[in-house]
Formats: sequence, C-alpha cells, structure tokens
Amino acid sequence: MGFMGSCPIAGVIWQHIHYIVGLQRLGHEVYYIEDSARLPYNPETFDTSEDFQYAAGLLARLSREFEFQGRWGFCARYLPKNPTAGLSIQKIRQLYRDADAILNVCGTQEFNDDLLTSDRILYVESDPGVEQIKVDKGVTCTRQYLRRHHALFTFGENVGTHSLKWLPTRQPVVTDLWRATRAPGSAAIFTSVANWSTSGLKDITWRRKKYLWSKSLEFLRFIGAPKACGETFELATDVSDPKLAARFARSGWRLTSPNQLSVDYWSYQKYIQRSKGEFTVAKDQYVRLKTGWFSDRSACYLAAGRPVITQETGFTRIYGQNGGLFGFKSLGEIVEAAKEIRLDYRKHCRAAAEVGREVFEASKVVASLLERAGV
Repeated sequence: MGFMGSCPIAGVIWQHIHYIVGLQRLGHEVYYIEDSARLPYNPETFDTSEDFQYAAGLLARLSREFEFQGRWGFCARYLPKNPTAGLSIQKIRQLYRDADAILNVCGTQEFNDDLLTSDRILYVESDPGVEQIKVDKGVTCTRQYLRRHHALFTFGENVGTHSLKWLPTRQPVVTDLWRATRAPGSAAIFTSVANWSTSGLKDITWRRKKYLWSKSLEFLRFIGAPKACGETFELATDVSDPKLAARFARSGWRLTSPNQLSVDYWSYQKYIQRSKGEFTVAKDQYVRLKTGWFSDRSACYLAAGRPVITQETGFTRIYGQNGGLFGFKSLGEIVEAAKEIRLDYRKHCRAAAEVGREVFEASKVVASLLERAGV
C-alpha cells in the first residue's frame, strides 16, 4: 500500500515499483492498493481534487509496464460510497482479510475499518526521526498508530529500540532496471534532484533543539563545493529566489527545472543514467540525529553505476567508503572524493554498481524484511 498514484512524482513512483517488482521476483503474488482519504495530486493541473482519473490512469499504465495488471486498486475513501478504480471495494476488502503481509510503504497509510481486519500490516518508514521523537515525547496517537502494526521497519538503520522495537531496513532497488548501456558522455557532470521548499512540513523540536525536514540549508553549507572540486554540479530543483539562483551560479552550479523529471519516471531514470555521478546532501534531521538514513535516489545512481558523494548520516558504519560511494562531513572530504573519482572513474563506476547490488538489491532487501517480520 502506498501513494504513487495520488502523489505521482517520479522518485515516489520508483520507490513503490521497487517493492512490487522485488516481491514479484521472490515468487509472491503482489497487489498494489491505494486507499486514502487524502485528495490525489494531478501534476498536469498542479492541484489536488476529488477527481482520481489521472491517478487511475497512471496505475493502469504502471501495471502494464511492471506486470501487475489486474492486481491494483484505487479507493477514493474521501468520497461517499468509497468508489474505486481497478479492483472493486469487495476485492480490496478480501485482500485485507487474506493477505500474508500488507506493506505500509513510507508509513503514510491511514487506518480504516476495512484495513484493520488485518493483523499483518508492516510499517516501512522512509523518513526516520520524527515518529521516534513523537514516541519519546509521549504523543498518544503516534504510539497507538505504530502499535497497530505487526512490525516496524525504518530506513534509520542506526535507530535504537526504546519503548517500540524498530527493525532496520533500506530502500530496495531492482538494479537491472537502472543498468546503463553506455558510459556517460564527456560533458557529463555530477547531478541531483531535490525539492527546495520542504522545511516546516515535518520540522520538530526535541530536547530544546529544532530539527529541520529540509535539505536547503545543507546545500547552502556546501554551496562552494563545485568550485573547490574544479567541477560543475547540476541540481534539478525549484529555487524561485533570483538572488539565490545567482549565488548558486557564481559558485559553479547549474540549476535546472525538475518539472519534467518529476512527472516522467522514465526521464528521471535517463537523467540519472546520463550523469557522471551524484553530489547531494541529506536533510538536517537525518544528519544531526545520525540516523543512518540513505537516499532512495542515491541508491538508483549506484545501481546505474554512477558514483555518489553524499552527506554522512551514519550510514558509513554499515556500508560505503570502499569506492563508488563516499560519505562526507566537510568540504575537504567532498574535494577528496571528487579527486578520487576523477583519478579512476571506471573503477568507481564498477564499485558503485557493486554497492548497488550488494547493499540495495530489491530481492535481498524485501526478503530480509519479510523474514524478520515473521510473515
């Protein structure tokens, strides 16, 4: 269960597809369901509304491309009588009763009476920090929601167990879907994709310190990285302030619109495959809380055989730092990583692909998740 139809952004779509295909390749019968009281977003009109035609059309197309035809459903829980597209409400209710496991991907699924007939719902959290802090602060509704799950998984691989048992996991990636057929061109540069204006959505205060759900301040901390590395970096993002955009340009950055990449998941894939590699930062929360979180998008760069330079969140205590993937805490470490990649680019491309296969391969990640969940 997820939200790739109602939030049809390329990165979100790929997050869900990797679970679907990974489970299929393990031999499971996989269904995809959206069942929410939230209004769906339409990227063609840039608005939310009760109309779910775009979401339904997208899910139908994805089901044909990734072989889950006849196994998807969209329930508009926000409308009277709960109309559906794809599977009927009767079939969806049957799946809730009979499924061996229900994956609450990204942990955003609201409960309803139909869904609560299952006792095999697995919480798969992609944004660690906020929920753990709410539990620590004694937020009753958060505790009750989490306890209703059969098992709790988090991308925060360093998150400990306190009053709730958290199990570490990471974003699965079907690596052969990302394998590039050729090396990037001579003009290829380091790139990344980011939403610039997210702070405020999940910002949280804990023990008198505020933690931001935003990358923007982290990018600004390292805005001088391209010039220091002697490279050009490109960021597909939505910086609307002309003065800030000019500051990026003076610092060796190219800013490009993320709109086409966000809507077209195949264009998003090609953008990654044509890049020299990725340079990116992590959200303030992930960095300062040392969660061990790692980006689903960065995992796709690795799967494509593209080296990644990314901000340290504590993930290097588990993997990375052996070529192809570099965690950094300082500008000097960024410069050193870029230098190493330049000195033997092919070696680091091979190493990146190996990290993708060894650490993020979907069949490994989801098999481990199901085994530890005991379903």
